[in-house]
Amino acid sequence: MALNYKYSPGDELDQLHYLNSVDNLVPFEQKIKETGLFPIRSDDVSVLQVNVGKVCNLSCKHCHVNAGPNRTELMSRETLACCLEVLAGADSIKTLDITGGAPELNPHLPWFIWEATSIGRKVMVRTNLTVLEQDQNMYLAGFYASQGVEVVASLPYYQGKNTDRQRGQGVFDASIRVLKRLNELGYGQAGTHLQLNLVYNPGGAFLPPDQQTIEADYRRELSHRYGIVFNQLYTMTNVPLGRFLVFLQHSGNSARYIERLAGAFNPAAANRVMCRNQVSVGWDGRLYDCDFNQILGLVCSPDVPGHINDFDIKVLQNRRIVVANHCYACTAGAGSSCGGSITG
Repeated sequence: MALNYKYSPGDELDQLHYLNSVDNLVPFEQKIKETGLFPIRSDDVSVLQVNVGKVCNLSCKHCHVNAGPNRTELMSRETLACCLEVLAGADSIKTLDITGGAPELNPHLPWFIWEATSIGRKVMVRTNLTVLEQDQNMYLAGFYASQGVEVVASLPYYQGKNTDRQRGQGVFDASIRVLKRLNELGYGQAGTHLQLNLVYNPGGAFLPPDQQTIEADYRRELSHRYGIVFNQLYTMTNVPLGRFLVFLQHSGNSARYIERLAGAFNPAAANRVMCRNQVSVGWDGRLYDCDFNQILGLVCSPDVPGHINDFDIKVLQNRRIVVANHCYACTAGAGSSCGGSITG
């Protein structure tokens, strides 16, 4: 299987072209037609996922967002306020899932969380941990605890060399220090309501292992070596977008990886993808079915609202999901979502 296109970082059209240029790959839309799942439609909107910006203190090689210190995109307070209006007016949306970049680098994040919890919504923040060691952000761990925020923390592996290889020298040690601090605040501890969930990402061009098995490994190693506890481990398949796509090309594994994803297509996972019960909001307020579509500029289908200012819960609850070849990542093997494996 050969590829005839070289991806240029940051170009949405280039990424789509690249994913469509794999020889002999059955397009994802055709695949779900063959399995009787087309079109995939949403059946609810219970989660509003908000990307508050692409600025990050790290430049991880598996990052599909291409986030990093040189990015400038940050969601404005006005757009965040529109998200809060949507939450207040839609009782079916129980969860606010905040992502980035590093969400902590949006200066309006504490206000946003405070307002969301004040109207009774569950709030999740996806953090890279290390950003919580920055002087201006050290108070945020305690703030998260005071607001009952669920922390979803990226820790690609329980050994330092593997994590640092993906994320940068010294990242693992910093992550361990922050995890210990979160434990001290009650996160992950039995008898508390403070949820601490970790995220595993493969270090190369392969699918994640069984989620329960590697969770047991994480529990054993982190407890024995560092005294760290947590609630759950989520395994997430790396999507061939952004910086991870560049990594695949440089390592000569891009075609083989995409072929592996397609070969592992699981109809049961396709029937339970996360986009069926969430709407994703980009940093500029545009609406997407998921964070991955956001990277490709694939906004929600044209017959539904395209911006948070025009949000209509009744229309969005039964929309047709926009798909492309990157969707093979979420439907391979046990499936992958922002909450870990789907069928495993």
